[in-house]
Amino acid sequence: MTAAQPFGVSGTPLSEWQNSTALRGALAVTVEELVPAGARLVVLAPHPDDEILTCGGLLAAMLERQDDVQLISITDGEGSHPGSVQWPTSRLRIARQRESECALASLGFDVPRLSWQRLGIADGQVAEHAESLIALLSEDLRSSDVLLTTWRHDGHCDHEAVGHCAAQAAANAGATLLEVPVWAWHWAEPNDPRIPWDRARKLSLNDDQQMRKRRAINAHLSQLQPDCSTGAPPVLDPITLERLLQPFELVFL
Repeated sequence: MTAAQPFGVSGTPLSEWQNSTALRGALAVTVEELVPAGARLVVLAPHPDDEILTCGGLLAAMLERQDDVQLISITDGEGSHPGSVQWPTSRLRIARQRESECALASLGFDVPRLSWQRLGIADGQVAEHAESLIALLSEDLRSSDVLLTTWRHDGHCDHEAVGHCAAQAAANAGATLLEVPVWAWHWAEPNDPRIPWDRARKLSLNDDQQMRKRRAINAHLSQLQPDCSTGAPPVLDPITLERLLQPFELVFL
C-alpha cells in the first residue's frame, strides 16, 4: 500500500473482527500500566490524524497529564490526494496541520501548551530519512519514556518506516515501545497469524473517551470527504471508521 492509497470499501469488516477469537483473547491493559506515573508518552504520528487513529482514546485518558504528552508529527500528510485539483499538496499541507490542531482540541488538549514537534518530512518518503529520524529520536528520548507509534508491519510505507525507526530509537534510549495497528485492520484476517497476538493488549475506552475520539476524527475533513476533482472516495470511509472506532485500542507491547 502506498502513502496516498485510500483504505477503500473492501477489507475485513467489523463484524468479522468481532468474531475473532484471537482478538477476544488479547489481555486487558490499563492506562497506568501503559504509561506509569512519572513517564512521558511520546506519540509519533506518520501523518496528521495518525495520533488520533492510533491512540485518541489513550490521549483522552491522559487529559489530566497533558504535561506528560509529547507529539511528533513526521509528515504533513500532503500526499493523501494524488493528482487532486481540489486538494493540491500546498493546500493539504496547511489544512491537515489545522485539522490536527482541531482534533487535539476536540480531545480536550490545550493545544498551545502541548509539546509538539513537526518534522515536515515528505509524505511517502519517511524511509529515505530513517537514519536522521533515528538519530533525532534517540537523542530526544529518555529511558523512562513510552514511545507509541504505528506498527512496523502495518502495510503502509510511512507507518512501517516510522515503526522501524521508533523501535531502533527506543532500543538505543532504553525507552518502552508501543506499536499500534491502523492499516492492518483493513488487510488482516480475524485470526491472522501475521498479527503478534502474544504481544497484543486491549485498552478499554469509556463512553467519554470514545466520544472524544470520534469527535477528533471528525475534525479531519479532508480525509472524510470524497474528492470531486478525481472521483476518489474518502480516505477514511465508513467501513474503515467502524473498524477504527471500536470501544478499545489495541497495542502491541
